[in-house]
Amino acid sequence: MVVFPSIQILDVTGPLEVLASAGMAETTRGQGPGYAIEIVGPELGMVRASSGLTLGVDRTCDDRPETLDTLIVAGGIGTRVACEDERILDYVRAAAAGARRVCSVCTGAVILAAAGLLEGRRVTTHWAFAEQMAARFPEIDVDPDAIYLRDGNIWTSAGVTAGMDLALALVEEDIDRELALEVARAMVLFLKRPGGQSQFSAQLAGQMADRDSLRDLQAWVVDHPEVEHSVEALASRVAMSPRHFARVFREEVGQSPGRFVECVRVEAARRRLEESCRSLEEIACGVGFGTGETMRRAFLRQIGVGPSAYRERFSETAGLARA
Repeated sequence: MVVFPSIQILDVTGPLEVLASAGMAETTRGQGPGYAIEIVGPELGMVRASSGLTLGVDRTCDDRPETLDTLIVAGGIGTRVACEDERILDYVRAAAAGARRVCSVCTGAVILAAAGLLEGRRVTTHWAFAEQMAARFPEIDVDPDAIYLRDGNIWTSAGVTAGMDLALALVEEDIDRELALEVARAMVLFLKRPGGQSQFSAQLAGQMADRDSLRDLQAWVVDHPEVEHSVEALASRVAMSPRHFARVFREEVGQSPGRFVECVRVEAARRRLEESCRSLEEIACGVGFGTGETMRRAFLRQIGVGPSAYRERFSETAGLARA
């Protein structure tokens, strides 16, 4: 695991706890020695994470390993400096050349990209940095919504806790699904998150229009998801013809008005499913879907899981809702 100053602590400890737990379980089974884990950093001693916690470094970037199975590069706000540090980049290049697989957590993907390891690859990173990474490295196919992706021997994951999802996938590949599931249960994790590989994050990020009138309209839609949002009604609010409005909106936002409205309503419904005990029909009407069936179909399109299943897994009040 490659670390550096101002690392995101969970990018490191999350995946390593999964691997350590799997290794202990494997040893208990009598099937193997488990994972041997080393922390690599620019200098020996302690590295301070962005949270203020410190990590001990086992090996410096100048001390190249003779053999290496898996290289993992963590992320965090320190990535901005680390991706310009030639000692770190040289180590990553050299270690990757002899590794069976190369992984990144969150913005650690930027370090892999800066080291020249991701050209022509399909990768992911934290949704908030995906657009910036894609602009900086146009030769890389950046997916802003995946929890983790594998392209050949390159594995990349989304932000923070997604590194644990990636680590569980590594365990499943290395050992078996049964042990990965055992680790997931022990750590109170999903072996596979519901909703496929979609990041349950800000679906609206990076979808704001350039012109003020359309941005104001988008903000109004977010504040009033329950209102009728037909193309005609929205066009009227910005004094455009429906046809011209639909064309301009798609050009600036990257999707149709209807798709944007559906996304807003799914986001609003998700919050209510997480925070309230209201019925599905009541929530559907309250966010503008009209019926529970319409909301169900929208959830399946947007995040790959229905409202009932979503509430079961993510609601703070799921027990009360069932009661």
